[in-house]
Amino acid sequence: MTSAPNTADLFAISLAVTITAPEKRPFPARLTQSMVPEAGAGTQACRHGQRELTARRAVSDCIVVVNFKTYQAAHGASAEELARVMSGIDTEARLVAAVSALDLSAVVAAAPDLEIWCQHLDPVGFGSNTGWLHPETAIERGASGTLINHAEHKVSIEHVAMLLDQVPEGFEVCACAADVDEAMALAALVPNYVAVEPPELIGGEVSVTSADPGIVSGTAAAVREVSEEVGILCGAGVKTGADVAKAIELGTIGVLLASGVTKAADPGAALSGLTSEL
Repeated sequence: MTSAPNTADLFAISLAVTITAPEKRPFPARLTQSMVPEAGAGTQACRHGQRELTARRAVSDCIVVVNFKTYQAAHGASAEELARVMSGIDTEARLVAAVSALDLSAVVAAAPDLEIWCQHLDPVGFGSNTGWLHPETAIERGASGTLINHAEHKVSIEHVAMLLDQVPEGFEVCACAADVDEAMALAALVPNYVAVEPPELIGGEVSVTSADPGIVSGTAAAVREVSEEVGILCGAGVKTGADVAKAIELGTIGVLLASGVTKAADPGAALSGLTSEL
């Protein structure tokens, strides 16, 4: 088994991809089969420039992304109900639900006004790709974005670059990072967002904004050195409006969280509390 590339390698790869990006061209509203990489195709240069307008728009918005994961209270019919609760919250912040691929269509139908993202996608073509998640299918089923490289579903830097190259402009991608160095490497690919989440704090009772505020502010500064277009989020242990307000103060434009809402006795009250200080 080959060893995983170190942080310096990841950053070098991402910079190389950025440097070799071809000229901008507009994406259509939907992908066509001819635009999708053939199964087994190698890494392609990511056309980052095509995503810049979308990224600039996203940076101006405060965003709260709720990752449903596979929590019992956030799957199947419960996922539909939680999405309806989210869509009823009175807030100026953007609320986004990141749901299981199995629940995508039902959640979109249940809460048509709510932004729905996938939790993961694969840069694959149409064909023999059993078990992989095709971006075009997600788009046709109503997804408007996706998480990628979450601590619970890590992928290679090439995977992220190829996915960014494949999805159309307007489809948002939030790349997750475990630390500042990984955030910098991912930011060089120019996703819409980079979300820093220290793995040891995910699902815990203490927010990253209290336990390790330096990683949040450090990520914000490091990402800005690489790109002015990428929105910066943080997550891990975020549960209160004070946590969200602190995240903004530390340089982010929002948060990525899960259990603070999905495991709450009253998800609506939890969401209202999270957005109360925005």
